[in-house]
Amino acid sequence: MKLALFNDYVPGVVNGDRIVDLSGIVGKAVMDLPPTERMPAIIADFDRLRSKIAAGSGSQGFPLAEAKLRAPLPRPSKMLFGLGNYRENVNGDIAPLGLFLKSPSAILDPGGTVKLPPIDAVIFHHEAELGFVIGKRGKDIPETEALDYIFGYTCIVDVSARGMGGGVLFIDKSPDTFCPMGPWIATRDEVPDPQKLSVKFWENDELRQDYNTEDMEHPVREIIAWASKIATLEVGDVFACGTNHQGLGPMQDGETGTIEVERIGRMTVKVEDAQKRRWPVGIDRGIGKAVRQWKLTGVRPNPDEMFQTKRIA
Repeated sequence: MKLALFNDYVPGVVNGDRIVDLSGIVGKAVMDLPPTERMPAIIADFDRLRSKIAAGSGSQGFPLAEAKLRAPLPRPSKMLFGLGNYRENVNGDIAPLGLFLKSPSAILDPGGTVKLPPIDAVIFHHEAELGFVIGKRGKDIPETEALDYIFGYTCIVDVSARGMGGGVLFIDKSPDTFCPMGPWIATRDEVPDPQKLSVKFWENDELRQDYNTEDMEHPVREIIAWASKIATLEVGDVFACGTNHQGLGPMQDGETGTIEVERIGRMTVKVEDAQKRRWPVGIDRGIGKAVRQWKLTGVRPNPDEMFQTKRIA
């Protein structure tokens, strides 16, 4: 089942190339809530609503192409993103698990526009990532039970401003529009194994990132268990699992970026830069090579090694 928000944040279920309005099924109790609270309310009450939504999903609905999709969780209580968390396709040492907070105000709807801010970043990178949504409250969750706490999965692009000093500081990761999310939430039953999913990203028509989640250093169940030891996980919390840095490249004015995660979905966003800055078009081989060497040697590259692709205008 694929649950979405569309138009004026109306809940819907996606069935092929059509979407069915669920406002009558979820009822006044949900529809009277502020738009940002509707999907968390559905998730919290999903055990009761599931059969009704499943029955309603067979309705004709209307063409998905005519709907304006919204981020399925416009303002989660928290968003936790993986630090690296990929082997980069080499057999180096496994880095300790780490997560950072990204501001929910960075969330962008499918089809929206990533607006590059007027900060002096070396480059702005796309990071295509598997995202997942927490379905029930939990603390100190055992790894063996961790996947039971997932409601579903979504696609996330972690837009990143490089060379600002910290890598995962507020200025690097949380500007407005730096978290495209969607196009919907695929419920947990749609994804038998989150560690066997293809993740792809195109900038314009160029395929850049093309990796599989089986390369993840710390799997989804470990991420949940680790995070829940630090903070109570709440319904609707959003996680992003980190990225494989091979294939990263610049996002720049006038381009479009497209993410696709197997079994979940595909979405496209536009890019706008009022300053019209330019970088060489294509994959940033420098950062991919530097991160891979970091995995193999354990030595963190200096900024010149990490960010070899320089602005040209």
